[in-house]
Amino acid sequence: MRNKIIDRAKEHVGRLLEQQLDRIERIKTGEKVIDYLQIQPIIVGIIGGDGIGPYIANEAQRVLEVLLANELSSGKIEFRIIEGLTIEKRAEVNKPIPEDILEEIKQCHVTLKGPTTTPRKGDPWPNIESANIALRKELDLYANVRPVRVPKDGIDWTFFRENTEGAYALGSNGIDVTDDLAVDFTVTSTQGSKRIIRLAFEYARRNNINKLTIVTKANVVKTTDGKFLKIGQEIAKDYPEVEADDWYIDIMTAKLIDPKRRKQFKVLVLPNLYGDILTDEAAELQGGVGTAGSANIGDKYSMFEAIHGSAPRMVEEGRAKYADPCSMIRAGAMLMNHIGFEDRARKLGMALDITSQFEKKLVNTGRDTGATGREFCDYLLDTINDSNLKEKWKLYQ
Repeated sequence: MRNKIIDRAKEHVGRLLEQQLDRIERIKTGEKVIDYLQIQPIIVGIIGGDGIGPYIANEAQRVLEVLLANELSSGKIEFRIIEGLTIEKRAEVNKPIPEDILEEIKQCHVTLKGPTTTPRKGDPWPNIESANIALRKELDLYANVRPVRVPKDGIDWTFFRENTEGAYALGSNGIDVTDDLAVDFTVTSTQGSKRIIRLAFEYARRNNINKLTIVTKANVVKTTDGKFLKIGQEIAKDYPEVEADDWYIDIMTAKLIDPKRRKQFKVLVLPNLYGDILTDEAAELQGGVGTAGSANIGDKYSMFEAIHGSAPRMVEEGRAKYADPCSMIRAGAMLMNHIGFEDRARKLGMALDITSQFEKKLVNTGRDTGATGREFCDYLLDTINDSNLKEKWKLYQ
């Protein structure tokens, strides 16, 4: 009996290894990096998602329509609304991404995406994979970039989280060996590690940032995390102007909230699971996960989104209109920066800092004790249009 159990597990692991070896070959082949200056129109997909997603996506779209008005009217940029990435449709077809919706997404150069619901035990939905994880794998969005800024505390961090490997890559492919033994898997490849780590160093070099930190648990998880750290240390030799150090994930979570130490961190690069945990902690210092946006970058496609979930409870309790749209709007700023509108992205970033961190004339609490998302967005648009925006922002630095 035991031999049969072990043989079945071996077959399962063998299939996973085949899939991963095929994936590595695809990485080696690579995609041509898109030059957005050569594209017209740049097609931007707007995906509402689930729960509060459509509410905050609508507000982010309003902001982008103002800032990109000339490009939209001239046809240089085109918005496409993609409505089918919902838990209802995903459950109906029993897939993390319905095939017709995936095809719509692939027709876009970049997407701005609201949060989607990932089923968990006890939910009325089938146990399908996270739509986020599936999209990252399908579109090879290997870099999850998450900035966090709190100027008054001297915090200006940019996290580069590996997006297609680690514990999440095979998170739905674990195995219940017996009723008593369950095994999950993590995966780290040379090619996957090199591309995310080099992207982080290139970002530091391009922005004249002199410090980069590699975060792992290589002292315990010696094979996979050990590989990630070793590759990072080798790549660091190509960037002598950037001081590279490394920290373990457990102590790193403590040092991010240490006022004496946290100002020293600037660019951080880390595997998938650790990146998810650490960036949620970092976002809390900025005002909560509702304030943080993120970019999922690949060579051919890119996706920009909030870092939080779909908050179904807010919808059930009739509070969706009070959801904070800042996460999606910050993601919109990152999208504009990515496709070549750096000045307008910077302007939006200034307005977000002023409204959500400094002036705070309106505050989103998620309840009727605070502003609705629409009211906050109106306040933000007024701030964007303020002729004294730059001078006002400088006063707060």
